Amino acid sequence: MAVSGTKARAPGQAATGPGSLLERKLLHLGLRDPVDFVVHLPLRYEDETHITPIMSVYPGAPAQVEAEVIRSEVQFRPRRQLVAVVEDDTGSLLLRWLNFYPNQQKQVAVGKRVRVRGEVRAGFGGHEMVHPKITVAGTALPQALTPVYPTTDGLSQASLRKAIDQALVRADLSDTLPPEIRDRYKLMPFDQAIRVLHHPSPDISYSDLIERGHPAWTRIKFDELLAQQISLAAARAARRRQRARALEGDHGRLPDALRASLPFTLTAAQERVIAEISSDLSCSFPMHRLLQGDVGSGKTIVAAFAAAQAISSQSQVAIMAPTEILAEQHFQKLVAWLEPLGITVAWLTGSLSSKARKAAIEAIESGQAQLVVGTQALIQDKVNFSNLGLVILDEQHRFGVGQRLDLSRKGEESEGSLAMIPHQLSMSATPIPRTLAMTFFADLDVSVIDELPPGRSPVLTKLVSDARRDEVLSHVVAEVRRGSQAYWVCPLVEESEALQLQTAVDTHARLALALSGMRVGLVHGRLPAAEKQQVMQDFRAGAIDLLVATTVIEVGVDVPNASLMIIEHAERFGLAQLHQLRGRVGRGSQQSVCVLMYQSPLSAVARQRLRAMYETADGFEIARRDLEQRGPGEFLGVRQSGQELLRFASIDTDAMIAEQAQEAARELRDRFPGHARCHLERWMRGKQDFLRS
Repeated sequence: MAVSGTKARAPGQAATGPGSLLERKLLHLGLRDPVDFVVHLPLRYEDETHITPIMSVYPGAPAQVEAEVIRSEVQFRPRRQLVAVVEDDTGSLLLRWLNFYPNQQKQVAVGKRVRVRGEVRAGFGGHEMVHPKITVAGTALPQALTPVYPTTDGLSQASLRKAIDQALVRADLSDTLPPEIRDRYKLMPFDQAIRVLHHPSPDISYSDLIERGHPAWTRIKFDELLAQQISLAAARAARRRQRARALEGDHGRLPDALRASLPFTLTAAQERVIAEISSDLSCSFPMHRLLQGDVGSGKTIVAAFAAAQAISSQSQVAIMAPTEILAEQHFQKLVAWLEPLGITVAWLTGSLSSKARKAAIEAIESGQAQLVVGTQALIQDKVNFSNLGLVILDEQHRFGVGQRLDLSRKGEESEGSLAMIPHQLSMSATPIPRTLAMTFFADLDVSVIDELPPGRSPVLTKLVSDARRDEVLSHVVAEVRRGSQAYWVCPLVEESEALQLQTAVDTHARLALALSGMRVGLVHGRLPAAEKQQVMQDFRAGAIDLLVATTVIEVGVDVPNASLMIIEHAERFGLAQLHQLRGRVGRGSQQSVCVLMYQSPLSAVARQRLRAMYETADGFEIARRDLEQRGPGEFLGVRQSGQELLRFASIDTDAMIAEQAQEAARELRDRFPGHARCHLERWMRGKQDFLRS
């Protein structure tokens, strides 16, 4: 079952070499072979199939009229613009161009009869169109809605439509789904769906097309999600074929000793997740598990149990965190929990002195260091592990694919003809909504800590305008007098990290002046590591009352006595980041407060974000709303890659189709492997590796 054509080269057909300017523009859109053009579907449609009398047009809706130009002139007030008035038997309409060329002036010369299409607006002098499309009146009207495609600079819609129509003639549109799958899910045949979407007839509901509710769109969304599911299932199967050392532990001696030594009781959710990870580590293929839990749910102790099991199997463990503050937080906790059990914990970051770094690297290479905690310094060429069996990545989405692979490769070794690969546990405090877990993380095993440890106080969230700054300062003074500590988080400055740093320095100076007698500290990403460490140590020890900070404290800071956080210009932060920051308080038994201080007026998006923070503290609900607002690309931190995760389906609204695609993917792989291969060839075309990363 072929899905691409092989005839003589033409736009919409296989293009090799640099080709013409048109072909280079098409290649820029990823349009090379006929199948690429076939699935390059319209963004929207224009109805050019009929003419509307001018008296029947109304504001807010597109319209197409035919009329005579009765006035045309270039006006200079309030700015230079081309203005024309057209008239038919029912009324007149004003046309306006704020940017125009001489040939446009000729198109609307007085006395010419023109066909005009655009969105109608309510102007001061009646209805008008701004920058309408002008063609010659009297030509034959199209018999179908006109598709408008995603394009690139210099590539006209007309050229793109022509190339796509050529591809529709040449491409193999045979169905990649067996009839029984199509019938079960009531799906339109592929060729029919494609032709409907490229050339919809005027009787098709315009809203169904635009809102992607038409059965043709359902088929396309199903196909896209199915291809994704087949690809992820293949990635999962490939991982199962890899080999890893089974880390069964010394009959649970170290994990049992760790549990007995803890000054607190694990939650049922933590115990469940520890058991899931333990079972994975006992397998002879590499674990690839994502551990997700809300802020403060106790992921670090779960990682400690995984490390204890690996170490009792004579393997080394590496824990890599994205920031030194977070790495240090893990290091301190793990030392306290594991060193009394006889486990040697090493520390490796870029800020270590030459002597300390050399000693750490030697301990890692000799195997003396059983557990190594650090930052990206762990993946330096000089770092060699003796026997790395388990890799733990915290806030894994903050690392690039290459960095994650580099750490895993530190533990690769050959056993006969097979490569032995370390087990991998990824941790994230950004809960992943169910539909996202079902789609983009379908190749991973996912564990969820869905309850907080007892004794954690809920955080009260308050929205306060910065016009009430004096009240906020009074609240800080009152909290400190009661013996509590507070954070003051400085706003994000998107244009410049240096500006954000300056903001933090200035804020620290202002607050130190306004709150005389209070011990005000400052921490930001540019501080030398030793100084940063000292500030955090002083804050933990209670030697600092108010800590002014940038988002460097977003993760990993655990000070139970800190019960107040002020986030200045909260409207500039993302929803997930606000939730992470809020999680720095409420770690003790006292009532904690997070003040979101904003500057009016708020944009609609900022208002939605702040409302979400005020209404819920549930990380999964926050994540769902964040996904809704930002889309999967930005949510997962891959928007900058230039790859679109899903072009047609929506994670937010197409959960049911995703579930059906998941079912169908299993059946296609098991019963119809040929169809599965053809389906991937049509829809993925080189994107599998991107999804697997």
